[in-house]
Amino acid sequence: MSDQDNQPSTLPRRQLGRFLREAREALGLTQKVAAEMVELSEPGLQRIEAGRVKKVRVRDVRALCEIYEISAENTQRAVDLAEQAKVTSWYHAFGGLFNDTFNMYVGLEASARQLITYHEHVPGLLQTADYARSLIAAFYRDDSPEDIGRRVELRMKRQAIVTRKSRPLNLDVLLHESALHRVIGDRPTMATQLRHLAEISKLPNVTLRIHPFSAGCTWGLLHGPFVILDFGTDTRGKPIEPSVVYHEIQMSNDVYLEKPADLQRYHELAATLRASALDADRTRALLRQAARSYQQ
Repeated sequence: MSDQDNQPSTLPRRQLGRFLREAREALGLTQKVAAEMVELSEPGLQRIEAGRVKKVRVRDVRALCEIYEISAENTQRAVDLAEQAKVTSWYHAFGGLFNDTFNMYVGLEASARQLITYHEHVPGLLQTADYARSLIAAFYRDDSPEDIGRRVELRMKRQAIVTRKSRPLNLDVLLHESALHRVIGDRPTMATQLRHLAEISKLPNVTLRIHPFSAGCTWGLLHGPFVILDFGTDTRGKPIEPSVVYHEIQMSNDVYLEKPADLQRYHELAATLRASALDADRTRALLRQAARSYQQ
Protein backbone atom coordinates (compact mmCIF):
# COMPACT_ATOMS: atom_id res chain seq x y z
CA MET A 1 0.00 0.00 0.00
CA SER A 2 1.55 3.31 -1.03
CA ASP A 3 1.64 6.49 1.05
CA GLN A 4 -0.30 8.09 -1.78
CA ASP A 5 -3.25 5.81 -1.09
CA ASN A 6 -3.05 5.68 2.71
CA GLN A 7 -3.83 9.30 3.48
CA PRO A 8 -5.18 10.91 6.65
CA SER A 9 -8.92 11.15 6.22
CA THR A 10 -10.88 14.36 5.77
CA LEU A 11 -14.54 15.03 6.45
CA PRO A 12 -15.65 14.78 2.80
CA ARG A 13 -13.68 11.53 2.36
CA ARG A 14 -15.16 10.00 5.49
CA GLN A 15 -18.70 11.08 4.64
CA LEU A 16 -18.38 9.67 1.12
CA GLY A 17 -16.91 6.42 2.43
CA ARG A 18 -19.64 6.09 5.04
CA PHE A 19 -22.36 6.67 2.43
CA LEU A 20 -20.90 4.15 -0.03
CA ARG A 21 -20.38 1.52 2.67
CA GLU A 22 -23.97 1.85 3.91
CA ALA A 23 -25.31 1.64 0.35
CA ARG A 24 -23.26 -1.52 -0.31
CA GLU A 25 -24.36 -3.16 2.94
CA ALA A 26 -28.00 -2.30 2.22
CA LEU A 27 -27.76 -4.48 -0.89
CA GLY A 28 -25.98 -7.26 0.98
CA LEU A 29 -22.82 -7.03 -1.14
CA THR A 30 -19.41 -7.87 0.28
CA GLN A 31 -16.47 -5.57 -0.40
CA LYS A 32 -14.90 -8.29 -2.54
CA VAL A 33 -17.95 -8.67 -4.80
CA ALA A 34 -18.56 -4.91 -5.11
CA ALA A 35 -14.91 -4.26 -5.92
CA GLU A 36 -14.92 -6.90 -8.66
CA MET A 37 -18.08 -5.42 -10.20
CA VAL A 38 -16.40 -2.03 -10.73
CA GLU A 39 -12.91 -3.38 -11.44
CA LEU A 40 -11.37 -2.13 -8.20
CA SER A 41 -9.15 -4.12 -5.86
CA GLU A 42 -10.73 -5.09 -2.55
CA PRO A 43 -8.09 -3.09 -0.60
CA GLY A 44 -8.86 -0.12 -2.88
CA LEU A 45 -12.55 -0.22 -1.97
CA GLN A 46 -11.64 -0.66 1.69
CA ARG A 47 -9.60 2.56 1.57
CA ILE A 48 -12.42 4.46 -0.15
CA GLU A 49 -14.90 3.35 2.51
CA ALA A 50 -12.43 4.27 5.26
CA GLY A 51 -11.92 7.72 3.74
CA ARG A 52 -8.18 7.15 3.27
CA VAL A 53 -7.69 7.64 -0.45
CA LYS A 54 -5.75 10.76 -1.47
CA LYS A 55 -7.68 11.18 -4.70
CA VAL A 56 -11.13 9.66 -5.04
CA ARG A 57 -11.74 9.09 -8.72
CA VAL A 58 -15.12 10.35 -9.92
CA ARG A 59 -15.50 7.42 -12.32
CA ASP A 60 -15.13 4.97 -9.41
CA VAL A 61 -17.77 6.83 -7.41
CA ARG A 62 -20.18 6.85 -10.36
CA ALA A 63 -19.60 3.14 -10.98
CA LEU A 64 -20.22 2.26 -7.35
CA CYS A 65 -23.37 4.39 -7.25
CA GLU A 66 -24.64 2.61 -10.36
CA ILE A 67 -24.26 -0.89 -8.93
CA TYR A 68 -25.71 0.29 -5.60
CA GLU A 69 -28.79 1.60 -7.46
CA ILE A 70 -28.35 5.13 -6.10
CA SER A 71 -30.50 7.87 -7.58
CA ALA A 72 -29.03 10.39 -10.03
CA GLU A 73 -29.50 13.17 -7.47
CA ASN A 74 -27.61 11.36 -4.74
CA THR A 75 -24.98 10.16 -7.20
CA GLN A 76 -24.22 13.77 -8.03
CA ARG A 77 -23.93 14.59 -4.33
CA ALA A 78 -21.48 11.72 -3.91
CA VAL A 79 -19.46 13.07 -6.84
CA ASP A 80 -19.47 16.52 -5.22
CA LEU A 81 -17.99 14.96 -2.09
CA ALA A 82 -15.30 13.20 -4.13
CA GLU A 83 -14.32 16.51 -5.71
CA GLN A 84 -13.92 18.11 -2.25
CA ALA A 85 -11.95 15.21 -0.78
CA LYS A 86 -8.88 17.24 0.19
CA VAL A 87 -10.73 19.89 2.22
CA THR A 88 -9.84 19.82 5.94
CA SER A 89 -11.90 22.68 7.41
CA TRP A 90 -15.34 22.48 5.99
CA TYR A 91 -18.28 24.76 5.34
CA HIS A 92 -21.50 23.66 3.68
CA ALA A 93 -25.03 24.93 3.37
CA PHE A 94 -27.46 22.70 5.25
CA GLY A 95 -30.08 22.83 2.53
CA GLY A 96 -27.75 23.09 -0.44
CA LEU A 97 -25.15 20.43 -1.16
CA PHE A 98 -26.64 17.80 1.11
CA ASN A 99 -30.03 16.36 1.84
CA ASP A 100 -30.84 14.13 4.83
CA THR A 101 -29.05 11.18 3.23
CA PHE A 102 -25.83 13.16 3.25
CA ASN A 103 -26.27 14.94 6.56
CA MET A 104 -22.65 15.30 7.60
CA TYR A 105 -23.28 15.86 11.29
CA VAL A 106 -25.59 12.88 11.80
CA GLY A 107 -22.97 10.57 10.30
CA LEU A 108 -20.25 11.98 12.53
CA GLU A 109 -22.44 11.83 15.64
CA ALA A 110 -23.28 8.17 15.04
CA SER A 111 -19.56 7.32 14.78
CA ALA A 112 -18.40 9.33 17.80
CA ARG A 113 -17.31 7.85 21.13
CA GLN A 114 -17.55 11.15 23.02
CA LEU A 115 -19.34 14.47 22.54
CA ILE A 116 -18.63 17.65 24.45
CA THR A 117 -21.35 20.14 23.66
CA TYR A 118 -22.45 23.62 24.69
CA HIS A 119 -26.01 24.63 23.84
CA GLU A 120 -28.54 27.35 24.53
CA HIS A 121 -31.48 24.99 23.98
CA VAL A 122 -31.76 21.30 24.81
CA PRO A 123 -29.51 19.35 22.40
CA GLY A 124 -31.16 16.85 20.07
CA LEU A 125 -29.78 13.78 21.83
CA LEU A 126 -31.62 14.76 25.04
CA GLN A 127 -34.87 16.15 23.62
CA THR A 128 -38.30 14.69 24.32
CA ALA A 129 -40.48 14.01 21.29
CA ASP A 130 -42.80 16.97 21.99
CA TYR A 131 -39.90 19.39 22.50
CA ALA A 132 -38.26 18.14 19.28
CA ARG A 133 -41.54 18.41 17.36
CA SER A 134 -42.00 22.04 18.42
CA LEU A 135 -38.48 23.00 17.33
CA ILE A 136 -38.62 21.08 14.04
CA ALA A 137 -42.08 22.37 13.08
CA ALA A 138 -40.99 25.97 13.73
CA PHE A 139 -37.94 25.58 11.47
CA TYR A 140 -39.43 23.44 8.67
CA ARG A 141 -42.47 25.66 8.37
CA ASP A 142 -43.58 24.34 4.97
CA ASP A 143 -43.24 20.63 5.76
CA SER A 144 -46.31 18.44 6.04
CA PRO A 145 -47.25 16.93 9.42
CA GLU A 146 -46.05 13.58 8.05
CA ASP A 147 -42.63 15.01 7.21
CA ILE A 148 -42.39 16.65 10.61
CA GLY A 149 -43.28 13.33 12.21
CA ARG A 150 -40.57 11.58 10.20
CA ARG A 151 -37.95 14.08 11.32
CA VAL A 152 -39.01 13.68 14.95
CA GLU A 153 -38.83 9.90 14.64
CA LEU A 154 -35.32 10.09 13.20
CA ARG A 155 -34.22 12.36 16.04
CA MET A 156 -35.59 9.96 18.61
CA LYS A 157 -33.78 7.04 16.94
CA ARG A 158 -30.50 8.97 17.08
CA GLN A 159 -30.78 9.05 20.87
CA ALA A 160 -30.14 5.29 21.07
CA ILE A 161 -26.40 5.99 21.01
CA VAL A 162 -26.77 7.55 24.47
CA THR A 163 -29.04 4.94 26.11
CA ARG A 164 -27.86 1.68 24.50
CA LYS A 165 -26.27 -0.90 26.83
CA SER A 166 -23.28 -1.69 24.62
CA ARG A 167 -20.66 1.08 24.40
CA PRO A 168 -22.98 4.06 24.83
CA LEU A 169 -21.78 7.49 23.78
CA ASN A 170 -20.03 9.50 26.48
CA LEU A 171 -21.99 12.75 26.49
CA ASP A 172 -20.74 15.87 28.28
CA VAL A 173 -23.38 18.61 28.03
CA LEU A 174 -22.91 22.22 29.08
CA LEU A 175 -26.35 23.80 28.90
CA HIS A 176 -26.89 27.53 29.33
CA GLU A 177 -29.48 28.47 31.93
CA SER A 178 -31.46 30.36 29.27
CA ALA A 179 -32.60 26.96 27.90
CA LEU A 180 -34.67 26.51 31.08
CA HIS A 181 -36.59 29.74 30.46
CA ARG A 182 -36.93 29.74 26.66
CA VAL A 183 -40.35 28.15 26.15
CA ILE A 184 -40.36 25.56 23.38
CA GLY A 185 -43.88 24.29 22.68
CA ASP A 186 -46.01 24.88 25.76
CA ARG A 187 -45.58 24.78 29.52
CA PRO A 188 -46.33 21.04 29.91
CA THR A 189 -43.78 20.32 27.16
CA MET A 190 -41.16 22.31 29.07
CA ALA A 191 -41.98 20.64 32.39
CA THR A 192 -41.65 17.17 30.87
CA GLN A 193 -38.44 18.10 29.05
CA LEU A 194 -36.73 19.47 32.15
CA ARG A 195 -37.71 16.46 34.25
CA HIS A 196 -36.30 14.25 31.50
CA LEU A 197 -32.97 16.12 31.67
CA ALA A 198 -32.82 15.66 35.43
CA GLU A 199 -33.36 11.90 35.09
CA ILE A 200 -31.12 11.18 32.11
CA SER A 201 -28.27 13.10 33.75
CA LYS A 202 -28.06 10.22 36.24
CA LEU A 203 -26.74 7.86 33.53
CA PRO A 204 -23.05 7.03 34.10
CA ASN A 205 -22.16 8.07 30.54
CA VAL A 206 -23.97 11.44 30.71
CA THR A 207 -22.61 14.56 32.37
CA LEU A 208 -24.96 17.55 32.42
CA ARG A 209 -24.04 20.93 33.88
CA ILE A 210 -26.02 24.16 33.79
CA HIS A 211 -23.99 27.24 32.90
CA PRO A 212 -25.78 29.95 34.92
CA PHE A 213 -26.55 33.53 33.96
CA SER A 214 -24.38 34.59 36.89
CA ALA A 215 -21.29 33.24 35.11
CA GLY A 216 -21.50 36.09 32.59
CA CYS A 217 -19.84 35.92 29.15
CA THR A 218 -17.10 33.31 28.87
CA TRP A 219 -13.93 34.95 27.55
CA GLY A 220 -15.95 38.16 27.21
CA LEU A 221 -17.92 37.04 24.15
CA LEU A 222 -21.09 35.24 23.08
CA HIS A 223 -19.51 32.28 21.30
CA GLY A 224 -22.69 30.35 20.49
CA PRO A 225 -23.31 26.58 20.48
CA PHE A 226 -20.59 24.10 19.52
CA VAL A 227 -19.88 20.38 19.63
CA ILE A 228 -16.51 18.64 19.98
CA LEU A 229 -16.69 15.12 18.54
CA ASP A 230 -14.09 12.51 19.46
CA PHE A 231 -13.98 9.08 17.81
CA GLY A 232 -11.74 7.13 20.15
CA THR A 233 -8.68 5.04 19.33
CA ASP A 234 -8.04 1.67 17.70
CA THR A 235 -6.24 -1.31 19.23
CA ARG A 236 -2.89 0.37 18.50
CA GLY A 237 -3.89 3.55 20.30
CA LYS A 238 -4.27 5.58 17.12
CA PRO A 239 -7.30 7.85 16.56
CA ILE A 240 -10.01 6.09 14.57
CA GLU A 241 -10.94 9.45 13.02
CA PRO A 242 -9.60 12.94 13.72
CA SER A 243 -11.58 14.92 16.30
CA VAL A 244 -13.86 17.61 14.91
CA VAL A 245 -15.42 20.85 16.14
CA TYR A 246 -18.89 21.48 14.75
CA HIS A 247 -20.94 24.68 14.62
CA GLU A 248 -24.54 24.53 13.47
CA ILE A 249 -25.61 27.87 12.01
CA GLN A 250 -29.15 27.18 10.87
CA MET A 251 -29.68 30.23 8.69
CA SER A 252 -26.42 30.00 6.74
CA ASN A 253 -23.57 27.48 6.88
CA ASP A 254 -22.49 24.64 9.11
CA VAL A 255 -18.81 24.80 10.08
CA TYR A 256 -16.45 21.87 10.70
CA LEU A 257 -12.95 22.45 12.07
CA GLU A 258 -10.20 19.83 12.32
CA LYS A 259 -6.98 21.79 12.80
CA PRO A 260 -5.22 21.01 16.11
CA ALA A 261 -5.14 24.69 17.09
CA ASP A 262 -8.92 24.97 16.65
CA LEU A 263 -9.53 21.79 18.64
CA GLN A 264 -7.29 22.98 21.48
CA ARG A 265 -9.05 26.35 21.56
CA TYR A 266 -12.49 24.76 21.88
CA HIS A 267 -11.35 22.28 24.51
CA GLU A 268 -10.04 25.25 26.50
CA LEU A 269 -13.37 27.03 26.04
CA ALA A 270 -15.29 23.96 27.21
CA ALA A 271 -13.02 23.67 30.26
CA THR A 272 -13.65 27.32 31.14
CA LEU A 273 -17.41 26.85 30.80
CA ARG A 274 -17.28 23.69 32.92
CA ALA A 275 -15.32 25.45 35.66
CA SER A 276 -18.03 28.10 36.08
CA ALA A 277 -21.00 25.70 35.68
CA LEU A 278 -23.14 24.26 38.47
CA ASP A 279 -22.23 20.82 39.76
CA ALA A 280 -24.41 17.77 39.05
CA ASP A 281 -26.54 18.02 42.19
CA ARG A 282 -27.20 21.75 41.83
CA THR A 283 -27.94 21.26 38.14
CA ARG A 284 -30.59 18.61 38.85
CA ALA A 285 -32.09 20.74 41.61
CA LEU A 286 -32.39 23.72 39.27
CA LEU A 287 -33.91 21.57 36.51
CA ARG A 288 -36.55 20.20 38.88
CA GLN A 289 -37.30 23.64 40.28
CA ALA A 290 -37.78 25.01 36.76
CA ALA A 291 -39.98 22.03 35.84
CA ARG A 292 -42.22 22.71 38.83
CA SER A 293 -42.56 26.37 37.83
CA TYR A 294 -44.08 25.28 34.49
CA GLN A 295 -46.73 23.24 36.34
CA GLN A 296 -48.03 26.14 38.41
